[in-house]
Amino acid sequence: MAEVLNSTPGWKRSGMMPEDTPPTRTSTLSPLGMIQVLLRRAWTIVLVALVLAGSTLGFSLVQKPTYEASIKILVGQKIRGDQSFAGNVAGLQQFTPTMAKAVTTLPVAQAVVEELNLPKGSANGLLENLDAQTEPGTMLIDISYEDSNPERAQSVANAVGRVFSKKISEVSPGLNAVTATVWEPATLPDTPASPKPVRNVMLALVLGVFLGVGLVFLLEYFDDSWNSPEEVEQVSGVPTFGVIPRFETLTGKKKGRQ
Repeated sequence: MAEVLNSTPGWKRSGMMPEDTPPTRTSTLSPLGMIQVLLRRAWTIVLVALVLAGSTLGFSLVQKPTYEASIKILVGQKIRGDQSFAGNVAGLQQFTPTMAKAVTTLPVAQAVVEELNLPKGSANGLLENLDAQTEPGTMLIDISYEDSNPERAQSVANAVGRVFSKKISEVSPGLNAVTATVWEPATLPDTPASPKPVRNVMLALVLGVFLGVGLVFLLEYFDDSWNSPEEVEQVSGVPTFGVIPRFETLTGKKKGRQ
């Protein structure tokens, strides 16, 4: 880097005065200074983003694809006598989350294992891939099941609907029984639910840019070199007289030809 000459006395620059503290770089940057730092270290941001995106892409490609099949359950009630269905809508909506919790329980999973002749002891594994969520303001329950085999995902999801509907009818008999009807059966999934390489890479690029920006300012914070005469004036507090550029002598010529 070029040599910078300013009016700071030699005794002050050398730290001979005990009461004077050595000049330090300011810890704050102006908006223009931040932009200059980002442009000067842009390669760091690009490198971090590319490394993170490449790692994410490689991890996504080696993952085994999983397929998701889903069904919809409609919660209702059998009506007898003078009782009207409209008068029970609010009550059924409040009861629907409780029924959704009942979907992901061991009795339902064990009944599905028995119906599909799945290996014994696989009920807990089935529950790990089973999910049930309510649609707010409705009496619908969305049930989804994930599996590496799309046909098995479809058959398990439909079996859960049948089993759950049967169990609700068993625990709620009577004239005003609560019902769970399969409103929309599962179809065969044709595309994997995960992984999603394109989405993962885009998220990794965004995250990599943020991490790269943070790394740039961290490197700038620990960098104690002076990059411009203006920065020297800012640190030393005195005006700069001039800049002596760094140059190299020509060693290829012989001394006798000077």
